[in-house]
Amino acid sequence: MRMAYLVVFALSALGADGGFVSLFNGKDLDGWFLSGGKGRGYVVENGVLVCPADGGGNLLTNKEYGDFVLRFEFRLEPGGNNGVGIRTPKEGDAAYVGMEIQILDHDHERYAGKLKPTQRHGSVYDLIPALKDALKPAGEWNREEITAKGGRIQVRLNGELITDGDLSTIRDEKVLAKHPGAKRASGHLGFLGHGTRVEFRNIQIREVK
Repeated sequence: MRMAYLVVFALSALGADGGFVSLFNGKDLDGWFLSGGKGRGYVVENGVLVCPADGGGNLLTNKEYGDFVLRFEFRLEPGGNNGVGIRTPKEGDAAYVGMEIQILDHDHERYAGKLKPTQRHGSVYDLIPALKDALKPAGEWNREEITAKGGRIQVRLNGELITDGDLSTIRDEKVLAKHPGAKRASGHLGFLGHGTRVEFRNIQIREVK
């Protein structure tokens, strides 16, 4: 009886991990939809969500989110390129009509000398640069946490704060005209495939009120 109590208690504690809920069941794409899909889109392999090299597009949550903390793990192939779309509408380029947090093997030779600070991994694409680099080598799993609260966007990678910026401080009218999504208060979350294999697992979210 005591052992059963301890097991139930442990499972309850895990389920109440700061109010986080799972966004991916490890079996199929229930709770998600594909927008602008390419090739195979996204697939599930051995409990892992995969954007294959011959797939991609925007895999978005059915539900919309405003302020939140999103946690997930990802693994890149050499030169891997993807992104996390936040507060984005169903259609359009999420990097502009919403916002895109870069997922990128930015030191790969294909990007050498070609990237702006706002294009490196963890940056809010074209808006807020990543402050530092904590990306593991291609082929290894990384842990990432994205916090969006009002205009403030923070990204923690493998336990280190790599991005911390406030969209409300962006005053350049040309930038804001190019990125109307920077003013959105809510929208869909998702992964934005760009023709390379990227894997995801342990995708969890906690809404912030």
